[in-house]
Amino acid sequence: MLQFLIRRVIQVMPILVGISLITFALIHMMPRNIVDSMVPPGSPPSLRAEIAQIDGLDKPLWEQYLLWLHQVLHGNFGVSLVSGRPIGDALFSALLNSLQITFFAALVGFLLGILFGALAAVKKGRWQDSLFSLFFIAGISVPPFWFAILLVAIFAFDLNWVPAQGMGPEGWPLHWEQWRHMILPIATLSLIPMGVVGRIVRAATLEALSQEFVTALVAKGMRMDVIREHVVRNTAPQVLAVMGLQFGYLISGSILVDLVFNWPGTGKLLNQAILSGDIPVIQAAVLLLSVIFVLVNLGVDTAQAIIDPRMRR
Repeated sequence: MLQFLIRRVIQVMPILVGISLITFALIHMMPRNIVDSMVPPGSPPSLRAEIAQIDGLDKPLWEQYLLWLHQVLHGNFGVSLVSGRPIGDALFSALLNSLQITFFAALVGFLLGILFGALAAVKKGRWQDSLFSLFFIAGISVPPFWFAILLVAIFAFDLNWVPAQGMGPEGWPLHWEQWRHMILPIATLSLIPMGVVGRIVRAATLEALSQEFVTALVAKGMRMDVIREHVVRNTAPQVLAVMGLQFGYLISGSILVDLVFNWPGTGKLLNQAILSGDIPVIQAAVLLLSVIFVLVNLGVDTAQAIIDPRMRR
């Protein structure tokens, strides 16, 4: 197992280096020179030269990259061109806010997907199968931002059951007022993972049930709980892989949902940076979200190897 983990970490390292190179290149794709964006209009050339020297922007690109990478590895993501404040504070605060709803949305979506997928497989060809399959198709097909607007219109405006926007008062542990603000974002974000995981669980369960080992276990008179355990062990690696991808998508793909609910997460931060042309913030957000996506999948691969030893080969 340790050899497998070391091998996977080595395989991931070139991906992380590639991500850092691409995100570093963003700063040099700006229409304006980064130094010109940091100084007031009409500033003397001596001021621009001084800022470039302080930030290392007068050095060759490879030296700038190594300097930037060194700073990032120490948690220094630079300064926002719009607010003039350190990017790291705002980025990590937004990430924590996003993880707050992403975790619960993934939990709800995965549990419902596994439950509905398993029931659809067991009830194959019956009305339950058709009903759950309709849920899966809706979860995959309905645009999340449209579903978010629909939930706000019904439950926030018409029924006035929950707040429409914001995250409520801060603090931990979460109390009821905070949960009320989280209900609609969680319901929206859980829609897609429920549909994707449900379809995969249904297909994987049907494939496992058609295997000869299930027929052999039934013929031997094995208990149903033992048969279910074997089916789960055979379907778990495939389902875990999909769950890992969906969790990564939830973290990095909630821009429109954040805007609908005015949720102060990474999606809202990234959208504001894009509209204002704040390239350093975009650079830092893309880098952090990409690294998290890669690390989540590394964790999923490790979990798969623990469940199924064949994955270690």
